[in-house]
Amino acid sequence: MMSSEKDELTYKKAGVDTKEAEKAVGMMKPFVNRTMNPNVLRGIGGFGSLFKLDVKDMKEPVLVSGTDGVGTKLKIAFMMDKHDTVGIDCVAMCVNDVLCQGAKPLFFLDYIATGKLKAEKIAEIVKGVAEGCVQANSALVGGETAEMPDFYSEGEYDMAGFSVGVVDREKMITGDTISIGDKIIGIASSGIHSNGYSLVRKIFFDKMNKSVNDQVPELGMTLGEALLTPTRIYANACEAVCSKYEVKGIANITGGGFFENIPRILPGGTAARINTETWKIPALFQYISECGNVAREEMFATFNMGIGMMMVVDPEIADAVVQTLKESGEEAYLIGDIVSGQGVSLE
Repeated sequence: MMSSEKDELTYKKAGVDTKEAEKAVGMMKPFVNRTMNPNVLRGIGGFGSLFKLDVKDMKEPVLVSGTDGVGTKLKIAFMMDKHDTVGIDCVAMCVNDVLCQGAKPLFFLDYIATGKLKAEKIAEIVKGVAEGCVQANSALVGGETAEMPDFYSEGEYDMAGFSVGVVDREKMITGDTISIGDKIIGIASSGIHSNGYSLVRKIFFDKMNKSVNDQVPELGMTLGEALLTPTRIYANACEAVCSKYEVKGIANITGGGFFENIPRILPGGTAARINTETWKIPALFQYISECGNVAREEMFATFNMGIGMMMVVDPEIADAVVQTLKESGEEAYLIGDIVSGQGVSLE
C-alpha cells in the first residue's frame, strides 16, 4: 500500500537537515581558511584531508598524535550561550599533549555532535577551533558535524579533536633522560583550562546555586567569564625553548592535576619535589577551595593550580629556559626539582 505525500517520511522529518549542515559548512569556511598553509593540498569538503609532509630537515621523522575533548566545560558554554571559545579548548587539549613529545603541530581535525543542528552555532564553535589552530600553528584540515536527533538534550552538543605533529626521532622528548638534580619549570595557565569542571559545577551550581552571571569581586569578572576562559596553548613557548635547549621532559597538567600528570614523564627511582611557594596560586583556585571546602591535596590532585605545563631541564640551563619562556610571552617559574623516590611531593 502506497503512503500519501502527507504521510511520506524524509530524513529531514526524522530530524536530520542536510541543508542546514551545508549552510554550516559555508559559514565556517572563512574561519577555516585562516588556518591554511601551503602544505594543505585540498580544503575542507573532500572525503579525506590531504597534507604534504615537509620533513627535508629531519633525519628520521616521527608522527605524534593526540585526541581529546572539552569535557563538561561545555555545560558552562551552554549556560552562557557563548560558543566561540570552546573550540580553542578543544585544540589546546590535543595540541598541548602532542607538544609534550617535542613535536611541531601540523594539522587538526574536529568532531561536533548535536541533537538539532543550527548553522550559526556550529559556525561559532568552529570559529573557536580555527582560532585555536592559529595559536597552535596547525591547519584545520577537516572534521565532522553530526546531527543526532534524540541523542542530546536541546541546545547541547559534544566535541572532540585530533591533532597530528612531527618530530625528528633524535629530538623526541620522552622523560627517559630525567635525572636527580634536574630542575622543574612551571609555565602559567590561563585558568582552570578544561579539567575539573564536574567538581566546579557541583560546587557553584548545585551546592551554592550560583549563576554564571554573578559578579565575583575576588575574580574581577562574572563567574561564567572566569570559568569559560580558554585553555592556554603552549605551541610558541615550546618552539622557542626546544629550538634552543635540550628539554628532558614536558608534562601537560590536565585531569589528575600534579599527582597524575608529572609521574607520567618520570623514570623509575625519581620523584618530583614541588615548592608551592614559588608562584602565586590564582584567585580562582582559592575561591573554588573556599566555596567547596576542598582540601589542598584534592585541589592539586584535580586542578592545574595555575601551572598549565611543566618542563624538566638540566639545572645549568634552567634560568635561561625561564628567560626564554618569558621572552615568548609566558609567565614561568622555577618550581621544583627531581629527587630520589617516586611520585610527587608538595612543599
